[in-house]
Amino acid sequence: MTAYAIAHLREADPHPEIADYIERIGATFAPHGGRFLVHASGHEVMEGEWPGHVVVIGLPGMAAARAWWNSAAYREIAPLRSRHIEGDIILVQGVPEGYDAAVTARAMREALPAAGEPAGRGETP
Repeated sequence: MTAYAIAHLREADPHPEIADYIERIGATFAPHGGRFLVHASGHEVMEGEWPGHVVVIGLPGMAAARAWWNSAAYREIAPLRSRHIEGDIILVQGVPEGYDAAVTARAMREALPAAGEPAGRGETP
């Protein structure tokens, strides 16, 4: 299943190291099968606040995502970004082809206590 590296990066003043990072990051994807899915594009905030920028990188799976993140090539250039741009970055597993959210909802409903039962694991105090 595809995995994603998602970054929410805050606004930053221009700096040559950021340009260096952007020039070099693409080469760090190749050994891990990664590619940009979202980069340097605008976004519309529909709820809440989302200052800054969104970056999404697709990779073949979580093992590849972790391998890319921990690779010597990426670790070498990461400070070029982190010294100048604050942000949050996560790795997240995608869903399989044909994923049906209704199946997840059904499992959630089945795990809920029946009407009139106390919440929790069905244990009595």
